[in-house]
This record gives sequence, C-alpha cells and structure tokens, in this order.
Amino acid sequence: MNKEQKITLARIATSALMLAGLHFAPLTGGAQAAAYIVAYLIVGYDVLAEAFEGVKDGELFDEDFLMAVATIGAIALAVLKTGDYTEAVAVMLFFQTGELFESCAVGKSRRNIAALMDVRPDYANIERDGKIVRVDPKTVKTGGVIIVNPGEKIPLDGVVVKGNSTLDTAALTGESLPRSVGVGDGVFSGCVNLDGVLSVQTTKAFGESTASKILDLLENASSRKSKSENFISKFARVYTPAVCFAALAVAVLPPLTRQFAMGLPADWESWIYRALIFLVISCPCALVISIPLSFFAGLGGAGKAGVLIKGANYIETLSKTKTVVFDKTGTLTRGVFEVCAVHHNVIDERELIELTALAESASSHPIAKSLMRAYGAEVDTARVSNIREIRGGGVIAAVDGKEVAAGNGKLMRELGVDFIPCHKTGTIVHVTVGGAYAGHIVIADVVKPQSKQAIRALKACGVKKTVMLTGDNAAVARDVADTLGIDEEYGDLLPADKVAKVETLLSGQKSGEKLAFVGDGINDAPVLARADVGIAMGAIGSDAAIEAADVVLMDDDPLKLATAIRLSRKCLRIVYENIVFAVGVKALCLALGAAGLVGMGAAVFADVGVLVLAVLNAMRALSVKSV
Repeated sequence: MNKEQKITLARIATSALMLAGLHFAPLTGGAQAAAYIVAYLIVGYDVLAEAFEGVKDGELFDEDFLMAVATIGAIALAVLKTGDYTEAVAVMLFFQTGELFESCAVGKSRRNIAALMDVRPDYANIERDGKIVRVDPKTVKTGGVIIVNPGEKIPLDGVVVKGNSTLDTAALTGESLPRSVGVGDGVFSGCVNLDGVLSVQTTKAFGESTASKILDLLENASSRKSKSENFISKFARVYTPAVCFAALAVAVLPPLTRQFAMGLPADWESWIYRALIFLVISCPCALVISIPLSFFAGLGGAGKAGVLIKGANYIETLSKTKTVVFDKTGTLTRGVFEVCAVHHNVIDERELIELTALAESASSHPIAKSLMRAYGAEVDTARVSNIREIRGGGVIAAVDGKEVAAGNGKLMRELGVDFIPCHKTGTIVHVTVGGAYAGHIVIADVVKPQSKQAIRALKACGVKKTVMLTGDNAAVARDVADTLGIDEEYGDLLPADKVAKVETLLSGQKSGEKLAFVGDGINDAPVLARADVGIAMGAIGSDAAIEAADVVLMDDDPLKLATAIRLSRKCLRIVYENIVFAVGVKALCLALGAAGLVGMGAAVFADVGVLVLAVLNAMRALSVKSV
C-alpha cells in the first residue's frame, strides 16, 4: 500500500471502531448525533469534498455525488425521524472500503506494467580521455560506441563490436531464457547485460530505440478505447442523471399521489428513505471502473507474455479474429538460408560440405554464406586456387588439387555431367569432384520450430482459416504450407499483390469476423495497415512493419499469436461477465429498493460489493498462460 491508501485504511478502521463503540455507548440526543457525525466525517470527508467540487465544476452526477446525497439524506432522516445514524455511517464505511479495494487493485495492475516496462535506462557509459564516464543516453550520437557493464541495461540499440555476454531480454520479449551475444550481433535497448563487458556501436538515436518505442506505445495504448469502453463512458453520462431523477420521482410522486389522489397521509419519510436506497444502489462505479480496468489488465498481461498490444480496441478486434494471414520469410521461417540436407553423396557428407564451402569461399552470395556456416571452420585459402565464377550457374575451383564444381543444373549440363534432380524444394547445389558427380546439397529457408505448433494452436482457439502469402516461388510456398498445415498459400506475390489478396479475403468474411495479418518486412507494411489487425515480429521486424502494426510479438515467436488471441478472448469474457453481473444485481436491487423490500444493507452490497467483485474479476486479465 502507498501512503494515501494507508491513511484511508486508518480512517476506515477508526470509523469502524467508533461505530462499534457507539452501539454500546450510553449516549443520547445531541451527544449521540455528534459522535455519529464525527465517525461519518472521519471516513467520508473526502467523498463530500469531491462531491462539492463536482457541483462547483458542474459535474454533478458521479458516484461521489450520489453517495453524498444518499448518506446526508440518511442522516437527515435520523435527525428528523428515526434517530438511527448507523446506516449512514455504515454506507460510507463500506463505500470507502470498496474504493480502497479498487485503488489497491489498480495500483497492483500499474505496478505490474511499470515493472514490466521499466526498460528505459537512465545513463550510457562512453569512453572519454581514457576514462569511462556516464552521460545522458539522449546525447549519444548514432555510430558512437558505448560500454555496457554486467548488470546494466543496454541504453541504445546497436551492434556488438567487442566482447561476449548473455542478455536478459525478459522485459522486451517475455522470455526468461538468456540470449548469448558476441561481436557482430545486434542488441536492443532495455535488455540487461548479465555477465561480460560489451562495447556496442549504436545504430539508433535514443528516441528511436526499442525501449523508447515500447514505452511510447504503452503510454498511448490507453487512449485508444475499445467499443466496450466507449459504450460504458457514454452509458454513465446518460445513466447517472437518469437515476437521480428517478430517485427524485420515487421520493416525491408516491407521497403526493397518496396524499391528493387517495386522501391518505403522505408518509414522506418512507419514500425518501426508499429514494436514498435507490440512489446508493444506482451508483455505476462497478461498470465505470471495472471495464477500463479489465482492458488495462489485459494490456499488462499481454505485455508480460511478450505481446505488445497498442490499444484496448485491438484486444476487442483480436478476440474476433477468424482468419490469420502470414508472411513466410522471417515470420514462419527464420529468414536465413541453411544447409538442410545432403542427397546422393558418394563421399562422406561432411567432406562434401567442406569441399563445396571451400570452392564457394570467395563469394558473398547468401548460398555461399550458408555453406560456410555449415562448414563451421576457418577457411584455409592455401587449399583453394583457380576460382572461376560461372554467371547464372555456380563456381569451379581447385580444392586440394582436385577440381570441384558447385552449382545448379545448368552448370552440370554445361559440364556434361549427369546429375540427379532433387525432390525437395529449395536451392539445390549439385557438386562434382574430379569431374564425377558427388551428390547435391539442399539449402533452404528453415521453418521456425514453433511454427507448426502455432498453426495447431490457432485452430484450437477457433481460427477458421490460415493463409500464407509470400514473394517466394509457388513450389516453396506449397512445401512450407503442407509442412505446417496451412489451409491456403499463394506465392510469387509483390507487396501490392499481398494487399489485393487480403482485400479478397476480407470481402469473403462473415459479419463480425476479423482478419489478422502477421509479417516482419518493410514490404509487409501496406498489408499490415490494411488488415483488421496487423501483427509484426518485433525482434527482427523492420521499423516500418512495427510502426504499421497494431500488435507486436516481441520475440518473433509465432506461437505467441495464439497466446494473444486467447488472452483477448479472456479479457472480453471478463468484460461481459462484469457488465451482466453489475447490471443484473443492480436492476434486481433497484426494483426491490423502490418497492421497500430491501434496506440500506442491500444497497451497499449492490454498489460496493458488486464493485469489489467486478474489480477482482477484472484483475484475472493480468495473468495469461502461454500456449
């Protein structure tokens, strides 16, 4: 609890003890009234002050105003008629208890999110005149070198130029497993350096860094209200004055009807008491507080799981998603060519890769780089000579005195070598050693290990159709789609073609169903913006994709998409539960209160009790189980 909450708790306890003591104290008349009013003011003076300020500002119809009118009216009845001040003090006591519960719940939600998003570093270390000095990260220019010591947060995005370490990325990705980095690896601001000292050359200014963007997105998320939130806000503005006038009617019309139409005593006290009960029951705070809190908790729960949702409106859209469209490269696949198979080799597999890598060692082509990674050792250039690159075909080189040719079918035909076609999709590197066919190597963009499970998880949570759009050729697209179990795939697409295909899919949806697009590249930005909800891969996604997207998966794990959809549906379910529960209980108690069948105790439960239960229910949105 903070200081203000502790003071409120002390006031509640003091008032409760006084109320209990006065029940047994032998006080009468003015002394008794004064003691009860003191107990009332101890617990309720701030509510009266807020109500007075609202009247001055012209904002009459809020819960403080309703509570002030109801309790002051109850005190007036006690002075004039009943002599029982207990209900007035008890109503204010329970109301403040409910407000304290709500304050603590909101505080917990804010602390969770603040801790999650506490990623913006306060300083950066730079070397100046042979000494390490701390400076404001905003003053570090792009391209400058910063020093990150163990235990410190990385202040700016950059590339490691010296050192090796492991990073805690939990604040950005929600993942607890540390990530190893070394020279040449990109690092993001907000990650915590766990062990080694790193020298990082910055690639972005402070305002453009990952941590700053996340905080900016989070701060602006609450301004994007969902339809449910907007409905509740509009509802409260109409509902509150309506119940005030209804309470006035309950207080005035029956007594006047009784007096003038029926010729009976008016019985003003009973009907004013019923009107006061009506006012207490009618407070809309359970709806006005718990609905936005449910969405706020949902945003926090998603962030804790590594899913950044840019606004509550996107929670609502995600919950209705029935079609999910994926980009391929970098989204479902790693976006990096790797050696994934060796077929029909007549020499040892490892030796074939070694000879091919050495022959390709002078090339900067991605295929050559993938072969070098598969080889995994330093290239001894003394072993390689007479390298010839065959345009559109491959390379021929002398390796250890033997002629090695590596390339496509065109090169093999030019050399007059009978080669064996490959049944797998990908880039096929056929290899000859000493003029004889030695086998072929399959190089392809490797599917992420989570992708297949992600598709299954989406189907399990109610997604009707999964689609893949890619600029890669149709054969590769079909192979990946079949491997992952995707319903439809379309290859050879330009960015404009992807937008057109999404337009077609959108037009074929049923009313109320939404389409999500998941992508990572700058070419995906137009279609991310066009989809009902655009979802970007945050760790490797381009800035344009992340800016255009409505949701960002911070660790590039497609499985997190199913987690986000499940959380959004849980959040909406909690919202509807609170609406139905609050309105149902209040409607019942309003009818009973107007009929004189329930007293102030039921009114307190209808207001404070419903509020507390609704707030506690809303806090469930903070927790989410990963798929």
